[in-house]
Amino acid sequence: MYLDMVWFGVLSGSTVNFLNIYATRIGASGLQIGLIGGVSAFISLIFALPAGKWLENHSDGPAVFWVSLLYRLGFLSYVFLPWFPGKQAQVWILIIISLVMGVPLVAFTVGFNKLFAESVPAEWRAQVAGVRNIILSVMFMVSSIGSGFLLTKIPFPYNYQIVFLIGFFGAMISSIHIYFIIKKNSTSASLSDPQITSSRKIEKTGSSIPKNIWDTPFRTTLLVMGFFHTAQYLAIPLFPLYSIRYLNLTDQQLGIGTALFYLSVLLGSLGLSSLVKANGHKNITGWGVVGMAFYPGLLAMSSLAWHYYGLSIVGGLAWALVGGASINYILEKCPDYDRTSHLAWYNIILNTAMLLGSLLGPVIANQISLPLALIVFSFTRGLAGFAIIRWG
Repeated sequence: MYLDMVWFGVLSGSTVNFLNIYATRIGASGLQIGLIGGVSAFISLIFALPAGKWLENHSDGPAVFWVSLLYRLGFLSYVFLPWFPGKQAQVWILIIISLVMGVPLVAFTVGFNKLFAESVPAEWRAQVAGVRNIILSVMFMVSSIGSGFLLTKIPFPYNYQIVFLIGFFGAMISSIHIYFIIKKNSTSASLSDPQITSSRKIEKTGSSIPKNIWDTPFRTTLLVMGFFHTAQYLAIPLFPLYSIRYLNLTDQQLGIGTALFYLSVLLGSLGLSSLVKANGHKNITGWGVVGMAFYPGLLAMSSLAWHYYGLSIVGGLAWALVGGASINYILEKCPDYDRTSHLAWYNIILNTAMLLGSLLGPVIANQISLPLALIVFSFTRGLAGFAIIRWG
């Protein structure tokens, strides 16, 4: 579980971190950047429930590994992107690649969340999530700073091709470690923990019974998290636009900023377990979202690189809380007998919010200006955080 995160950190700090930056530098609009994330969300809306059903009818472990491999093979296509003539053509090819990768991604997301819940006992989840965040932070910092250095020293577009190739390599090694999570988990379950085997039988039986999740208390959890994710993704497509076109940051400065973000994630994750024990996953998630609300508004008031660095530290501390506590908050609300269906519904809400936010954010920014939109979205995030605390 930890080695998976080492190599996921390499992928995140290279390809994932600089993909929207590359799109912005070749002339992508805010709406096109929104579409890069939004189209995969659209695919997830179509396939989330079928993916949950498919995972119920197949051996969960091997299925998670194979969909992870299928999804991550798509990262190799980014390496060849600069070879296509015409910058706008590259932007639209990038959007199409995201669309295709969205199909295995939805099955991987639902399956890995279930794999995490089955592999890690409930009382250990906060600690494991915290350590995974720490590992991700360290590897993201190394990968982000290293990628920023390469992007500065190597001519365009070969620099981005090398960074995308590094990300693909990290993605493949991460999937190999997911395979070993599955292998160890299945061996443990069959040989030494009959309780896990029994709970899986109960889950499979329970999940076959039609159930309207919207008539259960999980409905409120879905609504408040949907509000949060919409508020979150309203601003995300605007960040690279503001960083490059208003702050005029170089790739190396962007790499340093994201490294500082994940350094603060690391520091924040060190105290996550004790904070959760004292306040619970729900409250920590809510207050983390309130902390995330400061980032868009303060970014809109920034004009220098060191402003961006300071904001990256603040944003990382907030995300340490949300990233470490939110999935455990969701898992706490899912009954053991029907976890797959509940996670599939959460994935639908997440991707609906991602689609709406990614598309509406740039449209609103075009109407009221980019800095003002960031300030408005800052307040929206704050309201979402208080909604989780009050009603979640």
